Amino acid sequence: MEKVYLPTAPDRATVDALAGATLLEFGANWCGHCMAAQAPLAQAYAGHEGVRHYKVEDGPGRALGRSYRVKLWPTLIFLRDGQEVARLVRPLKADDIAAAFAQIDT
Repeated sequence: MEKVYLPTAPDRATVDALAGATLLEFGANWCGHCMAAQAPLAQAYAGHEGVRHYKVEDGPGRALGRSYRVKLWPTLIFLRDGQEVARLVRPLKADDIAAAFAQIDT
């Protein structure tokens, strides 16, 4: 599981072409809501280490977040073969996150 939101992100075409299970996590390192979501995310991620995880720093003018219409942080987008399967906004419960992982990690 990635620990830091990175300012560089893949472009949308690259994400759309990804095979398998992927988690896109949009947020910012200074965001209180993002920090609060890290413990339940880590708990839910356990056992799903094969899921690709991109922790994407988001904000105005960030193309990938805009392409997914991200409005609030953190936003977790669960992809299977580049297609969105589930989305959670400001999740605080590991069970909710685990249920989304179950939809993409088969």
